[in-house]
Amino acid sequence: MKKSLLALAVLGAFAGAAQAQSTVSIYGIIDTGVVYQSKVATTAGDTGSKFSLNSGVIQGSRIGFKGVENLGGGLNAVFNLETGFSNDTGGLQGSDAVSGSNLFRRKSVVGLSGDFGTVLLGRQTDFADTLSVYTSVNEFGGWTGNVGHNLDRVEGTRTNNSISYTTTNLSGITGNLLYGFGEQAGKTSAGQSFGAGLKYDNGPLGLGLSYYQSKANGSSPSDVSLIPATATTVTPNTLAANQGSTAYKGWNLVASYQFGPARVYGNWSRVKQDLNTQANLTASSVGSLSIVTNRTLARSNKADVYEIGTAYSLTPALKLLGAVQHTRAQFDGVSGKGKLTAYNLGTDYSLSKRTDLYAFATYIRATDIVNTGISDSTGVAGNQAAVAVGIRHKF
Repeated sequence: MKKSLLALAVLGAFAGAAQAQSTVSIYGIIDTGVVYQSKVATTAGDTGSKFSLNSGVIQGSRIGFKGVENLGGGLNAVFNLETGFSNDTGGLQGSDAVSGSNLFRRKSVVGLSGDFGTVLLGRQTDFADTLSVYTSVNEFGGWTGNVGHNLDRVEGTRTNNSISYTTTNLSGITGNLLYGFGEQAGKTSAGQSFGAGLKYDNGPLGLGLSYYQSKANGSSPSDVSLIPATATTVTPNTLAANQGSTAYKGWNLVASYQFGPARVYGNWSRVKQDLNTQANLTASSVGSLSIVTNRTLARSNKADVYEIGTAYSLTPALKLLGAVQHTRAQFDGVSGKGKLTAYNLGTDYSLSKRTDLYAFATYIRATDIVNTGISDSTGVAGNQAAVAVGIRHKF
C-alpha cells in the first residue's frame, strides 16, 4: 500500500513537472463601438450620414492560443494561433486578397526561441507591428488607419509562407528579418516579400525603423491605392505580365518619448507602389459624383505619411488623446499632389486592467484626392467627420 502511494506521488510529481514545462494560454479581445460617419456614399449615388455598430474600432476582436514548451538547455518551442471575428455579427473577420476567410488569418506560427533569439514560421506580421506601440496605433488603434496606417502598414503586414528571425534584446536594441516565399514554380520572385526592422528602447525613449517590400504574384491586387479626386472605383492592374515586379515598398521611421504623464510621438513613412500606375475606371465617380466609364486615370505611385500625437494620463485611469496624420500622394500623369489630413481627439477610461471605455472624434480634409474615409466608410465625397463611443474587454 505504501509502495503504491509512493509510486502515485512520484508519478504526480513528474506529471506536475511536465505540465510546468509546457504552458498553453487562451487570450482575446472584444471591441465594439457605436460609430457615426458623415458624407458616406449611398447606393443612390449621393451621400448621407451613417450610424452603425462596429466591431474592432480600436483593435480587431479576436481569440488566440499561444504556448511555450521548455525543451531544456534554454531552448523553447513556441506557437501562436489567432483568429479574428466581428462580434457585432458573430462572423469571422472579413476576408482580404491574401488570406480569404482563413480561420487563423491573423496569425499562425510555430518556431523556436532561446538565447539566440526567436525563429518563427507561418503567417505573421512584419516588425512594423512591434514598432506600432510608438505611434497612434497604441491608443487609437485602427481608428486612425485610413489616412496613414492602411497605406504605410505601420501596424504591420500579414505575410503568408514566411520565416522570421528576431534577436534578443541587446542593450536596448532588437532587430528582425522576415522573408515570404512566393511559392511559384519557374518564377521564384513572384509573390516574394521581404521585411527588416530595428528598435531601440532606453527608458522613456523609443525609436524604430522598418522596411517592407512585396512583389506581384500575377493575380492579386497590389494592395492599398490612393486615387485622384476625379477617379472612381478601380480594377487592380497587377497583371500576369507584372509577376515578380515590385508592387510595394515602404519605410517607417518612428519615435516616442514619455514626459512624465504625457507620451509624445511622431513618425514618417515613405510608400512606393511601382505598379500603381493605371487602372480601368468602372464605377460612378466618387469625387465628383458623376458617371465616368471607359477611362484610364492614375493611382498613387508614391506617398509620404506624417504623424504627430500625444497621450496624456490625467489620472491613472483616464487618458486624453490627440493625433494628426497628413498624407501627400503623387500620381503618374497627374500634376500636383493629393493631400489628406486627419485631426483626431479621444479619451480612454479604464474601468479595470482588462476593460475600458473610449470615445473618438475625427475630421478628415481631402484635397485633389479621393477621401479614404474614416472607420468602415468608403466612397466619401470631400471632407468627412466621424465619432465613435465604445467598450473594449481583454481576456
